[in-house]
Amino acid sequence: FLTYANEWDIEGLIATTSIHQKARVAPESIKKILSAYKKVQPNLLKHQKGYPSYDLLLSKVKKGLPVYGMEGVGENKNSEGSDWIVRLLKKNDNRPVWFCIWGGPNVLAQALWQIQHTMNEGDARNLYKKIRIYTISDQDDSGPWIRKNFPDIFYIVSPGYNYVNATWLGMSFPFPGANTEVVSNEWLAKNIQQGHGALGAAYPDVAYGMEGDTPAFLNLINNGLNNAEHPEYGGWGGRYQYYLPEFHDSNTGMFKRDNWPKDEPETRAIWTNAEDSVTGADKKEYKTAQATIWRWRLAVQNDFAARMDWCTKPYNECNHPPVAAIATADSFAVKSGELFHLNADGSYDPDGDSMSFLWFQYKEAGDYQGIVSFRPYAANLYNLPVTAPVVETKQTIHFILQVADKGTPP
Repeated sequence: FLTYANEWDIEGLIATTSIHQKARVAPESIKKILSAYKKVQPNLLKHQKGYPSYDLLLSKVKKGLPVYGMEGVGENKNSEGSDWIVRLLKKNDNRPVWFCIWGGPNVLAQALWQIQHTMNEGDARNLYKKIRIYTISDQDDSGPWIRKNFPDIFYIVSPGYNYVNATWLGMSFPFPGANTEVVSNEWLAKNIQQGHGALGAAYPDVAYGMEGDTPAFLNLINNGLNNAEHPEYGGWGGRYQYYLPEFHDSNTGMFKRDNWPKDEPETRAIWTNAEDSVTGADKKEYKTAQATIWRWRLAVQNDFAARMDWCTKPYNECNHPPVAAIATADSFAVKSGELFHLNADGSYDPDGDSMSFLWFQYKEAGDYQGIVSFRPYAANLYNLPVTAPVVETKQTIHFILQVADKGTPP
């Protein structure tokens, strides 16, 4: 998260409880990581602008109440975390505020309760419109409470307290077809932990799963692939569709936990699991929700490894991502059967590296569900002729331009 801290404005780092830590909050854990960041932040600034100072981030560390779920929501349940959220939402700034929630969301739930009980309905609704939530499944009962009581709030989640069907598992779990090398302890030791300064040394070995919470913010990285306001387009953090999911009680059978909350049916549409059909590293085809994340695993890990190099090395000893560009508008209309061009002219690499070009159709992100034929094929052509398919109604097709350099890591 901190190696990408120049990609967004960090407004708060709030320690909360979770299903795995119900009676304690640990802001000291956040401060410990920030202390490591402090040592490498000056070097990060040599590579890209915008990395916030340690002192600024430290001032934004807050905590919620050391209670679980809805025990922390209601009269006299305010905390410095919930007060901070209310203050932030009231700022004269109409940009969306993303809550990337790795534990339980009861501090946000309390902030919403405060707004609901202290503001008139119109003013409160204006604040709700700013809110964008991505929770890593459900870690307490305040997440379902938010979705039920604030039906217009933008919410991404794989609902349920057990994670077996969660999209975010695609980040690092060894699914068939997924690259497992770049999420191993061996890879992490070489590319992240050793020889990368204080921040690398603070990175833990894998216990349950590597970076399970990272999809909560990956789609906010401005890499050209995703549009955070459109989860259905897909990106490093996965692809999601807006619908009312069927109820599945995950707290059963081998997954049953007596001390965990019970799942409840959703009461409204949410942004939730969608499936992509992806050709895996073994050349076999897989169609799962997790594939919407693991399909990008190599690119994500290479980019992370490059940024970890930025922590300690000078600019000319590191790799920096190429800048993909297109010579047309990013959205345009063509007629059925018409020949048009996808043109990457203007793309460049800041390090002067040689670049490879690949165009491909992201079928699931568009309306048109057929396969668009590329002739000649799309590899290594920056200017690609394409014939529009013959259709009888207006449909959308998403094409992705992937530009890769030949630096280390690429």
